[in-house]
Amino acid sequence: MLRVGEQFVDGGAFNSVPMTPTSGFYRSVALTTRARVAVALGEPAQAERDAYEALECAVSVKACTGVPDILEVLAGLDCDAGSHREAARFLGAAARIRSAGEVRFKVFDREFENTAAAVRDALGDSDFDAAWAEGAAMSTDEAIAYAQRGRGGRKRPSSGWGSLTPTELDVVRLVGEGLPNKDIATRLFVSPRTIQSHLRHVYGKLDVTTRVQLAKEAVGHG
Repeated sequence: MLRVGEQFVDGGAFNSVPMTPTSGFYRSVALTTRARVAVALGEPAQAERDAYEALECAVSVKACTGVPDILEVLAGLDCDAGSHREAARFLGAAARIRSAGEVRFKVFDREFENTAAAVRDALGDSDFDAAWAEGAAMSTDEAIAYAQRGRGGRKRPSSGWGSLTPTELDVVRLVGEGLPNKDIATRLFVSPRTIQSHLRHVYGKLDVTTRVQLAKEAVGHG
């Protein structure tokens, strides 16, 4: 169980359980952490809310520290939602801020590399580099304003195949190959519990109730 912000995170559920509140910079860090947890659990809407609230907290105390982490979380969300140019801009903006000396924790390097690779693959080298440069040309204040203007702009459908995130599609593909959750988790470098959380969301989005039904759907859309 992870205790951050004002809520508990336990097995994918975000429950409104009051706790001693934090404020300012520390609240921003806590919310960024919770956003990353939400991403891992397949809760993009929750992750987006937390990331933007983290950004607002940072702005409220004029703290640039931690902003690159928030921008990289938003980049990952934009990548999953198909907004690849915006994702590349966020990555470029985060990189420029980091050039002043703020480093990324090593544990998040793989996440960053996977996002950057996915965005580059979607855009192609030329468009990726151009969008990255646009982000890198922004000041910190401009990058924050750009992020805040885009809040709520992700328009992924709520159901059907178009609603699945890239991670959820990977899970469905591996289910279609007959892999159990433990093996899928190993392939995707997450826990079996996280895979189960992804599957719950997939079942709801595709209106299926069993693994057999999902495997058949996966074959039909392979």
